[in-house]
Amino acid sequence: MRSVPLVLVVFVLLSYVPPVRSGLNIYIRQIFDSCWLFKGVCKEKCDIDNEETYNILCGTQFLCCIHHKDKPTLFEK
Repeated sequence: MRSVPLVLVVFVLLSYVPPVRSGLNIYIRQIFDSCWLFKGVCKEKCDIDNEETYNILCGTQFLCCIHHKDKPTLFEK
């Protein structure tokens, strides 16, 4: 009979624990979603308003969106 109040106290304390968001941490996600020497971000569509342009592919479905200032310059012979 002594265990019944203990179990009730444990259930009450567990009900006050905030829910945990599943998934990767925001910093870890940022490392895995980066491309082009951490200057670009893998996205489905590049944002034209932020002056991002597509450079290479990230896997098969995502584009590596890079700010136009970070894009490498191309030299012609």
